Formats: sequence, C-alpha cells, structure tokens
Amino acid sequence: MSLRNVELFCEVARCRSFSRAADVYEISQSSVSQAVAQLEKRLGIQLIDRQHRPLELTTAGQTYFNGCVTLLSNFRELEDSVQQLVQKVTGRLRVAAIYSVGLLELDRYAQQLKTVCPAVDFRIESLHPEDVYSRVRDESAEIGLVSFPQDGAEFSSILWQEQPFVIVVPPGHRLANHDSEHYPAASIRELEGEDFVGFTTELRVRRQIDRWLKEVGVSPRIVHEFDNVEQIRAAVEDGLGVALLPAPTVTRSVETGTLVSLRLSDVEWTRPLGIIHKRNRKLSNAASRFVELLHEAPKPKERDSVRTTAR
Repeated sequence: MSLRNVELFCEVARCRSFSRAADVYEISQSSVSQAVAQLEKRLGIQLIDRQHRPLELTTAGQTYFNGCVTLLSNFRELEDSVQQLVQKVTGRLRVAAIYSVGLLELDRYAQQLKTVCPAVDFRIESLHPEDVYSRVRDESAEIGLVSFPQDGAEFSSILWQEQPFVIVVPPGHRLANHDSEHYPAASIRELEGEDFVGFTTELRVRRQIDRWLKEVGVSPRIVHEFDNVEQIRAAVEDGLGVALLPAPTVTRSVETGTLVSLRLSDVEWTRPLGIIHKRNRKLSNAASRFVELLHEAPKPKERDSVRTTAR
C-alpha cells in the first residue's frame, strides 16, 4: 500500500473533490483519481460515491478514512521520533490561519521556516475561523492561527500575540483630526450613536466586542456586518461607518492614508492571537520549529500600528 495514495485519498475525503485535492498537492486530477482507484482495487470495495456532488464517502470509505487519519498521524510521529535522534527536521506541515493574520506576515514566517528547515513540505491556507478549527480537528492542518482561541476539550492553545484594538475612521471623519501629540487617540465613548461596521454575530471577536461595549455603556449604530477584517476595512474606507479593529490589521491602510486609526484613551482592549492544535496530538518537529519562529519574529510595534499619515 502506498502512503502517498492514502494521503491523496484523505485529501479527497476532506475536500470532497478530486480537483481540489489535486490543487492542494499541485498534481493532475487524473493522478488523484488513479491513486484512489488503486486503493479501491486493492480493497475490493468502493470508497467514494462519485454520483454525488460534492463527493461523498461510502460507509466503508468513512471507516477507511478514519483509520487512515490515525495511521498517517502515527506514522508522522514515528518519523519525527527517529529524525529527532539526529536533530533533523523534515516532513509535511500544514497551517490554517484566519484571514486577518495577513498574507504578507504569513509569507514572512513561511520564508523563515524554509530557510531554517528547507526539507519541510510547508503550506499555509487562509480561512474563515470555523474552517480553521475544522482543519485542525480533522488533522488536515496540524496547527491553526486564530483570534480569541479555544483552549479545552479537543484543542490546546498557545498564546502568540496580544494586538491592541483601535478606532478606525475614514480620513474625512470628525475624529480623524484628533491629535494627542503625534499619535491620535479618542475615548471609546466617541462611538456612541456612530454608524458602526462590525463583525458578524457568530464570530467570537464580535461577541467579545459586544460585551466590552455593554460594560462601558456605549451603543454604536450597527449599519453593516462582515465576517472578515478585509471587508470591514473596505467599508470604512468607503465612508460607510467606523470600526474597532486590531491595530496591525490596518497598518498599511493608515500608512497609505486611506484610513485613520486612533488608540483607545480610556480602555485597553486587545485581541489575543493563539496557536491551536489537537490536544491529544504531540506537535511534530516541523510544527514545533514553526511555533518557535512565530515567537522569535518581531511583534508589530504599537506606535507604528496606530500612527496616521500626516495631513
């Protein structure tokens, strides 16, 4: 039995698509189809019901998938144990991250890992928060990068960063000219009655912001809701309202002058970013090295994050 074929089958099962699995491994769709067909021939049973769209596993296929996930995980742990004897870091590492971590920042970490561990097959995927947890749960990603991370039950969490929230406004807004020396600041009470662009209610960050606002008795008027930072940022740039966002997520917009950010003068609200992994799984050598790199890399400076372009 080829472990490569098992890996491809598991990716098809997770993606529920031959073409998407092929994209993940950067091979042809026919190669993926042949790999699954070889497994089915060896077992003498159909693993995937190809009549459904998206694809579905047969009962036997689901049982086989569950066992293969455990098999691959145990095999990688065995390889790690052997390689650790000679302090060698190789293998496969998949990381899932929320969109707001930022592609440029993720690419910087990826390049660092490639430099120190060139033999590691490493990929990062940006996803919705719930999809990050799903990837870690089904082990298609070994670690995930999320905000307000869950810690308990099936997940363990390692704190990565604490990012300060800032008030974000378009350049023409009445708050844009607030000046506290060279770093604009404003009271959270300035948001009372303001048109506000927020996160959707199913996100943990939105629920936390709602709790904070309730505690201080501030009620902005929510006019738009989005499930990611990029859309919120774009809506504020278009003048649709103001927002509360982690400072590092708007640094570039502030530097180019499309947004103005103001530090909170009377509260200290931060967004914790965490590194999650399955509680019952030891991190591979590659994942452990990546976690080390995440903590070694310089954090964004708060002052740099909240400065505004001179007007």
